[in-house]
Amino acid sequence: MKKTSLSDNELILGYLAGNDSCFKTLLLRHKNKVFSTIYAVVNDRYIAEEIFQETFIKACNQIRDCRYSDDGRFNRWIVRIARNMSIDYLRKAKNKPTITDSEGNDIFSYLIIKQDSAEDSIIKREDKSNIRNLIKLLPVVQQEVIIMRHYGDMSFKEIAEATQVSVNTALGRMRYALLNLRKMLIQQEMNVQ
Repeated sequence: MKKTSLSDNELILGYLAGNDSCFKTLLLRHKNKVFSTIYAVVNDRYIAEEIFQETFIKACNQIRDCRYSDDGRFNRWIVRIARNMSIDYLRKAKNKPTITDSEGNDIFSYLIIKQDSAEDSIIKREDKSNIRNLIKLLPVVQQEVIIMRHYGDMSFKEIAEATQVSVNTALGRMRYALLNLRKMLIQQEMNVQ
């Protein structure tokens, strides 16, 4: 029987039984609704993509931890997670100060960005070089996903196929790679001070 003809609950049971392609089918089935929900809240495509990935990672973890009840409403459940994560993002972003004009527009959107000076260009090159060196310190599977995604411009589906893992696993590797890079950058900053 084709996975596309299975109900959401049957796919969840298949995923829990060890069939990662069942979760991939769930993701493909609900991706448009979930992404649209996130985008409607944050109104930024890049941020929406990040929250979208985190939403499915969270859903995957909750399913594996048996925190999803079999009530036949997976779509509502995953959309609620996406919406809550989007709102959480906005709350965190709200704590960052912005300067607005009388109409509520960020004044920095009006500024003309100057060309980088030679000094700025050197700093950017050094930053990129530093990131590349930190990527080399990551576990190989995390290096692969970072390189394929950011330097190869591959989708997570393409990464999953290339590395012969599930999309969920590719997403998880990216998440851990980014977390590890953040930790290393923070550690570097602490060592400099």
